[in-house]
Amino acid sequence: MVHDPDMATTRRRGRAATANHAGRFERYDRVVEADGWHGGGADAPLLRTEVADEVPSKVITRNTSPDLSFDRSINPYRGCEHGCIYCFARPSHAYLGLSPGLDFETRLIARPEAPRVLERELRAPGYMPKVIAIGTNTDPYQPIERERRIMRALLQVLSEYRHPVAVVTKGALIERDADLLGEMGQAGLARAGISITTLDPDLSRRMEPRAPAPAHRLRAIETLTRAGCPVRVMAAPLVPGLTDHELEAILSAARDAGAVAASTIPLRLPREVAGLWADWLAEHHPDRAGRVMTKIRDMHGGRDYDPEWGKRLKGQGIWADLIQQRFARATRALGLDTEQPRLRCDLFHRPPRPGDQLPLL
Repeated sequence: MVHDPDMATTRRRGRAATANHAGRFERYDRVVEADGWHGGGADAPLLRTEVADEVPSKVITRNTSPDLSFDRSINPYRGCEHGCIYCFARPSHAYLGLSPGLDFETRLIARPEAPRVLERELRAPGYMPKVIAIGTNTDPYQPIERERRIMRALLQVLSEYRHPVAVVTKGALIERDADLLGEMGQAGLARAGISITTLDPDLSRRMEPRAPAPAHRLRAIETLTRAGCPVRVMAAPLVPGLTDHELEAILSAARDAGAVAASTIPLRLPREVAGLWADWLAEHHPDRAGRVMTKIRDMHGGRDYDPEWGKRLKGQGIWADLIQQRFARATRALGLDTEQPRLRCDLFHRPPRPGDQLPLL
């Protein structure tokens, strides 16, 4: 939770946030000032990713949001190394006493015991299966998953229990698990959503610096589709004045890669994300920052963000209506204006384990 002058130069290379201000629950902020004793500028060390482990007492999180199509989710990680500057999950890092800024991208929490805890929850006598969503807060296929393999282990548990799962990611690492997701998808137990915000690799690298390039995400759609897992392309978040002109092109490219459905959500800037986004925009697109922010506020009732149910994921006003009209027209023309089939809950079963009570009959 340190505001460091060097973070404006070499230290944050490969990161999106421009600052690391304390979270909203902290009483104090810390400021580092150059004093001539330590190297700075070109000599400043790069910010490295740090990962700490957490042992959760439970991993299935419940929600009652009327805006969401699921009532339970799992997050293998807290924080996300993809570092998307617009990420609505950034404010959740404040609950850990960390900054939604650079801490969110560099100080991560892994939950290696999550698969074991999940199995315990699924074996509870009163558990009733419904679709579990994974990737709804932070990305389960961010870079550290390559070594940690927590998501892979979670999918293995869900596959063994024949439990339905919906995965959301912008990580091309999901291709690694096409065997599991493909088999489950063919059985009506899995589907995936791949987020593509832009087809411009340069803009993507600056806006979501450690996420795979757009072309790699399109390849992931193709891989999963071939394996048998239905994929929805998520043209989200759509940024008015910056990426909204790409909406039709994103949908078309995803359809050609094999996507069978689509969705879009305009950019939303809850809590600390608003300031982080404004700083990024001023640094990378100063010529259009005012226009972009004006359109964003027009879509959220004159504010940076409107958290009201029914509005926060769609926006309102002329720009929001125009995006929805374009989206409806494009998906209709591309054959993407379909609802994905409901995932099956009737196949759920608890595999026998040593020590289980045997049936009487």
